[in-house]
Formats: sequence, structure tokens, C-alpha cells
Amino acid sequence: MSNPVETIVKNVCPLDCPDTCSMVVTVRDGVAVDLRGDRDHPFTRGFLCQKMARYLDRVSSPDRLMHPMRRIGPKGPGQGRFERISWDEALDRIADRFRAIADSADGPQAILPYSYYGTMGKLQAESLDRRFFHRLGASTLDRTICASAGGVGYEYTMGAGRLGADPMAVPECRLILNWGSNTVNTNSHLWSLMIEARKRTNATIVTIDPYKSPTARRSDWHLQPRPGTDAALALGLMHVIWRDQLHDQDYLDRGTVGAELLRDRVLTEYPPDRVAAITGVPVDQIETLARRYATEHPSLIRVNYGLQRHGGGGMAVRTISCLPAIVGAWRHRGGGTFLSTSGTYGLNSFALTRPDLSPPGTRSVNMNQLAEALAGELPGPRVMGLYVYNCNPAAVAPDQGKVLRGLRRDDLFTVVHELFPTDTVDYADIVLPATSQLEHEDIHTSYGHHFLMHNPRAIAPRGECRSNADVFRGLSDRLGFEPSLFPDDDTLMRQALDGGPALAGISLERLKAEGSVRLNIPEDYRPFSDGRFPTPSGKCELYSERMKADDFDPLPSYIPPLEDPQTRPELASRYPIQMVSPPRPQFLNSTFANSPAHLRAAGDPTIELADDDAAVRGLEAGDWAEVFNDRGRFLARVALTGAVRPGTAASTGIYWSKHSPGGSGVNATTSSALADMGGGATFFDNLVEVRKVDREESPSPNHAC
Repeated sequence: MSNPVETIVKNVCPLDCPDTCSMVVTVRDGVAVDLRGDRDHPFTRGFLCQKMARYLDRVSSPDRLMHPMRRIGPKGPGQGRFERISWDEALDRIADRFRAIADSADGPQAILPYSYYGTMGKLQAESLDRRFFHRLGASTLDRTICASAGGVGYEYTMGAGRLGADPMAVPECRLILNWGSNTVNTNSHLWSLMIEARKRTNATIVTIDPYKSPTARRSDWHLQPRPGTDAALALGLMHVIWRDQLHDQDYLDRGTVGAELLRDRVLTEYPPDRVAAITGVPVDQIETLARRYATEHPSLIRVNYGLQRHGGGGMAVRTISCLPAIVGAWRHRGGGTFLSTSGTYGLNSFALTRPDLSPPGTRSVNMNQLAEALAGELPGPRVMGLYVYNCNPAAVAPDQGKVLRGLRRDDLFTVVHELFPTDTVDYADIVLPATSQLEHEDIHTSYGHHFLMHNPRAIAPRGECRSNADVFRGLSDRLGFEPSLFPDDDTLMRQALDGGPALAGISLERLKAEGSVRLNIPEDYRPFSDGRFPTPSGKCELYSERMKADDFDPLPSYIPPLEDPQTRPELASRYPIQMVSPPRPQFLNSTFANSPAHLRAAGDPTIELADDDAAVRGLEAGDWAEVFNDRGRFLARVALTGAVRPGTAASTGIYWSKHSPGGSGVNATTSSALADMGGGATFFDNLVEVRKVDREESPSPNHAC
């Protein structure tokens, strides 16, 4: 009997998380048998989150899609609706249908790609896919569902690249603000660095969040504003800082424009008592936090994505990002703000995606408005061909009911390239089986650290699974596109690495040999210590001429949520609860929501209410309740955990509808309205009502969850 052949491969976590962990995979006789965090990686430091710790279950799951299929029954949830076909037949059918749509009166803009970051790899998420649809002349997708509003607001203030503090310097900080960030669950390796700061500098960890998340529970201090009022809180902090002469005048003089105008606004318009009335945060907490933030350095604000998912989300991030300049926090290593490190890399995105191939005047469809696109309510032709990959829009897109009505259209040709039979697969005409992260090659940037990473193929693809890049090569060949536009993976990676100065000295050969390479930036990285910013003025723009030209208030301000009880009393009289829908720790968006182990750990969908709000509705912990508004409804168990203030609710997700009682999820109630900047999503801008479900309406004990 021969000895087994065993190899060790370093892979990269592909999921939409800032940590972008390095993973050590043991492969025995071609089968991945062990996976763990890489102890040698400076950021991963040997551990993985609870989701990725069981990733091999996902790779080897018997529920994986293994062969191409075509639909033979009606669209929508059900069984026995698909039959196996060959790859040749699948690609031929897709190419023929796309060609017919492109040649019709509607033209190729009636075809829409729909993807996000089911994988964060550059080859599988941002290369040949974009080239293919640009060359086809399809509508482009504005991928705005996560971070676009805050990203635009941040750049108005800080300049191009969204640069910020070095996450590796967090242990040097004395005051850390998790602002809208459940760092424990969504950025766990950064949390470990925050805990290290506690030990090293006796740092205070503060969480600002309407929801008492696991991070808030483990922090030293939790401030709990009403949803969507973060900008008002930031303006109140500024008022106290200037009123009490705690600002850094030298840094303001050297490194900012508009300081006096902003000072006059906050001293006049945002006194602590008014801010307390808007936010629900007591005056004494506003006063105390302002004084501590101005005097305890280094101080870091970890600005995360939840606080921007409302009507004023872009302005909220813009306003918060002004705070470090007012107190001179950028002087210190680790000080300032940190939204994302992704702009530091400087990969050659143009070379990867080739936007120049897209015909002039091609329309762009905001991914948050998929419901309207499928209903033909946007400018341009109605969508007749939809290609979904790296995403599960039937679960994650807002206004779920309207999205599903659009997906159910008989005249819509839908292709879904997936690992598992998601909710979206139920509506597909052609289903293509996708590779897992261990079954294809890729390169990864991060939005939570400064390491560029290579992901080699560790095992052969299971069944007939193919990567995104391979599928688009096959489709391009059938449509007669130029072969030079769809080269091999090595060529793509070399094109990507032909980028900015942060990539100096990082060749493909070095990246493959080392697996993970720190960008060419100083170890003592303090991006704005000298007061110079990559803005038009060269300074932190507390007053922004660009914003004025774009019809925004050029100064930081507070924009209420679109569905705010204080500004929409009539709507609130029918739907009085402000609901937020943060991630459930066992899932990552809708990924892992089909895993039996993760579902058992997650339990039933819940709606967390304040005790008083539950009592007035006759609800007790454990009751099944209907959460509803004009857009839709979903069922969830009542949880009374003290996690929300009166008038607020939280329902964590995202559960697949097919595994949810009542057959719908939280996004049945969310709106496709857009945020103030960047076309961002407004998932946390959502007024609902909650009622007890009658006994006959309650899910059975054996419901799909």
C-alpha cells in the first residue's frame, strides 16, 4: 500500500470581509483534508472566523452544484425543475440567446450582468467578466450595494484612494471608536489588535451603534444613537471640541480648508441639547466623548459600512471623517480614521476590466435598483437577459418581492453561475456550476490590511465546476470575440500588477513564491501627518468646492434618514419602528445560509425589540411575529435581549427565503431608494410594524430553518 501524497498549500479567504485571511490547507491524495489560519501571516495570526473555520464542509458539500443544467419547469421555488446538460450545450444556449437579444430592437443593453463579491478575487470578480460584457455592449452594473455612499463622502473630505490609518498600528492607540462597526464578527482580526491595545496602552474601546452588537457588549463604552443620526452626533462632538478650545489649531491651519466656516456652523446649529434630541444620546455622553476624543491620542475611528446605509449615509461618513483633522489625530501612528485600505494597492484596474470596450453611451444600472430594472422602469430597454455570478440577488437585493416578480418573468433569460442552489438559482434558465476558492487561481487585495496575496489552485475542480474566468473565455469564443482579450490567468495577473508605486518590487514570481507581500509603503505609515491630502486643495476639505459643484452642502451637515419618525410622522404613524438588518454572525451576507451547521448555530430568524415595544404589542420572547410595511413582510421570532432602544428593532440575516418561515426574508421590507451619494443602498432606512402571528399562521416546528 503506497503512502499518501500530502502537500501544504497557502490559500486566501475569498469572502467579502476586510480581513482577507491567509489559510493553510493540507491536501492529501488530491483531497483537502485540513484548513486553518496561517500562523505566519502578520494579520491572520493563526486563526479564522467561525464561518471560514468550516470552509472545507462547503468545498466537499453534497449539495454543491456539479453539472450544468437547464430549467424544464416553472420558475420559482420547487423541486425537479432542472435537467443536466453538457457544458457545450450550456454555453451554446447562452451565446445564442445573448446574440439574439443583442440583434433585437432592444440591442445588447437589454443584457445585464449582476455580480458582487461572492469572491473578492481579482481574476474571478473583476477581469474577464467585465471585459466580456463591455465587449458585448451590455448594460454596465453600478456595484453600489455595500460601501459606495460612504466611499464618496470619505473621498470628498480626504481625497482619492480613501486612505486612512494603518490597521497594524491599532495596538498603539489609546482611544478606539468602532463607529457603526461590529468589529468582533465582521473584522475579527482587527478586534484582536484592539484587545492588544487594551493590554499595551490601557486603551478604551468605544462602540457607537444603534444595535448592541457583540462588539458593543465587549466594549468599554457603548453609545446608542437612533439609526441614521450619526452625522448629528459627530457635529455635536465638534461643537464641544471647539466650544471648549480642545481643537488642534496648528493642524487646522496647515492641513484643512474651511475650518472657520465649520466651526461657526456647529457652534450655532448643533449644541449638545439639540443633538441629544436628534440622536437620543444623552448630553453628558456627548460631552464626555468629545473631551476624551480631543485629548486621548493616538485615537482611531473605525468607520464601517452600516452607518452609511440610509438616506444621508454619504454625508454621515463625510462628517465623521472630518473629526481627526479637528483634533490633530493624523499626527500619530495609528491615529485618524480607517474606512478601507483598498485604495492603497493601485492595481491596474483599467487593464483588468477594459472599460474602453464598452460602447459610448452605454447605460449603467444601479444594482440596488434590480427590481426597477427587471420591471422596465429605468431609462433604456427592459432587461431581457440576466447573468448572475458571485451574488444571490433573490436574497440580498432590496425590495425582495418586486425582485422576485421580475425574476419570475417568462420572457427573461436568466443564467446563474453558482456553487449551490441558492434562491436565485430557483429562477434560472441555465445553471452553471462554479469552483470554490481551493479550485481556481486568483490574486487578492484587502480592504482591511496592506498585504497583496496569491491564491493557487489547491485541488482539482469538483465534478464539472468551472471558474468565472474559464466560463467567460468559453462564451467569448462562441461569440467570436478577439482571443487576445481573454488570455490566461498569468497574463491577467501580470497586467494587474503593472500598477502604482505601492506595487513597486512586487512581481508575479515574487508573489507566487511568498504568497503574501506587504505593499511598498513605510512601516511607520502615517498618511496625513504632514497635513497633505490627495484632494484638489491638497488639504482635508472641511469645506468642499467639489461638493458645492455637485449640488451638495459643502460643509458637513446632518441629513435625516428617508424614513425617520422625526421627519416622517405620517409614515411613522403606520410603521413606527426603525429597523436595521445587520449581518448574523454565522453568515456572511447570504453565504453559508444553506449550511446545516451554520443554520443550526444561527437558529430561527429573529426580530429584536425593546421590552416596552414588545409589551404594547402583546409579544413575548420566543413568539413568532410578522414584520411588515408597504413593501412586504417576513416572519421571525421575538427576541428581548436589551440590544435595541425603544422605537428601534434589529433583524440579523441574511437567511435564504427557501429556508425561512413564510418564504421571505428581511429584504422583503427594505427599500430600493438610494442614499445621498454614490447611489448607495438604504437597507437600514426602514420603518416597519410588528404584530403577533395568530396560532394558525405560526410556522410548524419542522419548518425549513
